[in-house]
Amino acid sequence: MIQIRVDLYSDTKTRPTPEMRRAIAVADVGDEQDLEDPSVNRLQDMVAELLGKEAALFLPSGTMCNQISFALHCRAGDEIIADRTAHPYTAEAGGPAAIARALVRPLHGERGIFTADQVRAAIRMDVVRTPTSRVVSVEDTTNFGGGACWPMERIREVTEVAREHGLATHLDGARLMNAVVATGVSAREHAMPFDTAWIDLSKGLGAPIGAVLASSAETIGEAWRWKQRLGGAMRQAGIVAAAGIYALEHHVDRLADDHVNARLLAEGLAELPGIVLDPANVETNIVVFNIEGLTAPEFADRMLTGFGIRFTTLGPHTLRAVTHLDVAKDGIEEALAAAVAVLGE
Repeated sequence: MIQIRVDLYSDTKTRPTPEMRRAIAVADVGDEQDLEDPSVNRLQDMVAELLGKEAALFLPSGTMCNQISFALHCRAGDEIIADRTAHPYTAEAGGPAAIARALVRPLHGERGIFTADQVRAAIRMDVVRTPTSRVVSVEDTTNFGGGACWPMERIREVTEVAREHGLATHLDGARLMNAVVATGVSAREHAMPFDTAWIDLSKGLGAPIGAVLASSAETIGEAWRWKQRLGGAMRQAGIVAAAGIYALEHHVDRLADDHVNARLLAEGLAELPGIVLDPANVETNIVVFNIEGLTAPEFADRMLTGFGIRFTTLGPHTLRAVTHLDVAKDGIEEALAAAVAVLGE
């Protein structure tokens, strides 16, 4: 079995810190389905306050946050406007079609960020032959767009167009706290223009599981029904909610360290022959780059089998590296030394 020394595959590879494990061990718990779990209730209140919404709902995953939101907003045959690289379109097993029975209309944004004009052009005419445009979904930060942060002015422009045409707005905040740390704009301000918004706890924040969806009290009340329907309702879930509470209290500011390490990695890779990468595009903790001379799978395999360094392969010549709390500066330096050796071969 290959020993992974530096895991840059994803920030989902984080493991609970010893302090987080202690918080889990002493968590106050109850029956979540009967609203009796004090840790779950506290976490939900924290995220509702953080995002400036009336209520929030703890869910097992960010994918469930997306899919429940679309189910709430859409009727069968409706259409969701999103970027072509967005996670619900590329990596949720066709969930919009299977669960909300909705289509996705993909836009070709720049690094996962589209414009108000693109949204306006994508909205369907009100004729019986076409689907009904129902939701605009924004992913912040962008995943396969390389961790780019949506400028607040762009968010306002896009959501204004949606409101003008009676469309709902949804914020996929899988890495929203990375955007908050990178831009200095609060999570509340990011979430304000959206009808539904959520944050993930199991990526850079380092919790082992979970995400929290926030919206109006009425919407969250209906989301509970979907949570039950999809099997996301739990019992003594405070054990995992406690990890999320600890993460929000202790792991937000440290996301800046991941951003520094990502830039260090990007700058080092950009100097190597055969690597095509603009370090200026690295805003948060994701580095997407192209490789020449080798295919991406070849490079990834040599890095893994030869040096224990793991990347994600996104395409024939495209790779992704994601920094997180389990990767320190010396791990970045080790990854760069391995890349030099592989490319030198």
